Amino acid sequence: MDIWIAGALILTLFIVLGSGLWIGLSLLGVAIIAMELFTQRPVGDAMSLTIWGTTSSWTLTALPLFLWMGEILFRSKLSDGLFKGLAPWLNHLPGRLLHVNVVGSAIFAAVSGSSAATCATIGKIALPELKKRGYPDSLAIGTLAGASTLGLLIPPSIIMIVYGVAANVSIAKLFIAGVIPGIVLACLFSGYIVIWSLLNKDKIPPPDAPTTFGQKLYASRHLIPVVSLIALVLGSIYSGIATATEAAALGVGGALLLSLIERTLTWETFKSGLQAACRVYCMIGLILAGAAFLTLAMGFIGLPRHLAEYVGSLNLSPLMLIVLLVGFFIVLGCFLDGISMVVLTMSVLLPTVEKAGFDLIWFGVFIVLVVEMAQITPPVGFNLFVLQGLTKRQLAYLGWVAMPFFLVMLVMVLLTYFVPDLVLWLPRNMS
Repeated sequence: MDIWIAGALILTLFIVLGSGLWIGLSLLGVAIIAMELFTQRPVGDAMSLTIWGTTSSWTLTALPLFLWMGEILFRSKLSDGLFKGLAPWLNHLPGRLLHVNVVGSAIFAAVSGSSAATCATIGKIALPELKKRGYPDSLAIGTLAGASTLGLLIPPSIIMIVYGVAANVSIAKLFIAGVIPGIVLACLFSGYIVIWSLLNKDKIPPPDAPTTFGQKLYASRHLIPVVSLIALVLGSIYSGIATATEAAALGVGGALLLSLIERTLTWETFKSGLQAACRVYCMIGLILAGAAFLTLAMGFIGLPRHLAEYVGSLNLSPLMLIVLLVGFFIVLGCFLDGISMVVLTMSVLLPTVEKAGFDLIWFGVFIVLVVEMAQITPPVGFNLFVLQGLTKRQLAYLGWVAMPFFLVMLVMVLLTYFVPDLVLWLPRNMS
C-alpha cells in the first residue's frame, strides 16, 4: 500500500512540476494533498509550524550572506584580475590557457558558493579571450562546464548549507571537508586537459611570449584581493574563530571593502547585488519550506521508514548502495535542480545511509559531487543553461562537450569512496 501511495505522490509531483508551477509551490501542493488524504493531522497547523521552524533556523542565515558576497564580487573587477594574474603562470603547461577555466573557477568558487555564478563570471572573462587566441570551442566550453561546478564543492558552498540544515550536521565541518576533494577534482580536470592537449598538439595555439619570474610575480598582484578574502572566510572557520554564519558576515564585509577600494561599489551595484541575493534566497527559501512540509507529510505516512527498511532488506553492500544512489541522483538531476534534489531526498535517505554506516559529513560531500554531475546533465543542467546564454549553443552540444568532465567527476566519486580520508581528514583536525 505504501509503495502505491509513494508512487502516486511522485507522479503527482512530476505532473505539477511539468505544468510550470514554481518548485516550492509544487512541493507545498503535493504535501497538502498527502496530509489531507492520508493523515488525520490538521494541515494548516502542521504547515505553519513546519515552515516557520525551517525558515527561522539561525544556521540558514549564512545562506543569504554568502549569496550577497558572491553578488558583490560578481559586480566588481576582481574577476577580471583572475585572468591577468593566472595567465602568465599557466601559459607553458600542456593545454596552456585552458587551465585558466579550471584554476579561475576553483578560486572564484571559494568566494562565491554558487556554480552558476562561477560559470557566468569566469565564462564572461575566459571564453571570449580563449576564442580570440584560437583555442578549440569544444574544450574551452567543456572545461568551463565541468570546472564551474566546483562552486558547489569548494567552500563556502550554498548547497552544503542546505544539506547541513537538512541533515543537522556542522556546516563548518562540511565546508572544511570540501576543501581537499575540491582541489583534487580541479587537478583531475587539469589532468584531462593535459592528456587531451598532448594527444591533439595541433589544436592548441602556440604559447605567448615568455615572461620572467619577476613579471609573473608582478602579474600575480591581481590575485591578492581574492586570495585574501578566501583566507579570511576559510581561515576564520578552520581556526574555530568564527562559525559559518559569522564567517559569511566577515566575507560580506570583506567583499564590500574590496569593492570600495576598487571603486566599483556604487549605490546602483550595492542595490542590484542585494536585490539579486534576496531573489535567489527567496527562491531557495520557498523550496526549503515546501520540501520541509512534504518531508513532514511523508513522515506521517511512514514512507521514509518503510523505504529504509526495504533498502535494508536488500542487503546491499556499501559500494552497491553508493552506485545505486549515484544512478538515482543522476536521473533525478535530469528533472530537478541541486537544492531541490537535496531537500526532497534527505529525509528519506538519511536513515538508510546511517544504517549502512556512512559518516554524514562524508555523505554530504558525496551528495555535492553527484549534484555537481547533475549540473551538466540535460535537460535541467543549470550550468548548461548559463553556458547556453553565454555561447548561444544548443543544449545537446553543450551536454556533449561537458561529457568528459562528467566522467572525471564520476572518477572523483569513486575516489572519495575508496579513500574517505580525502573528505574526513581536515574535519577531524579542526580546532
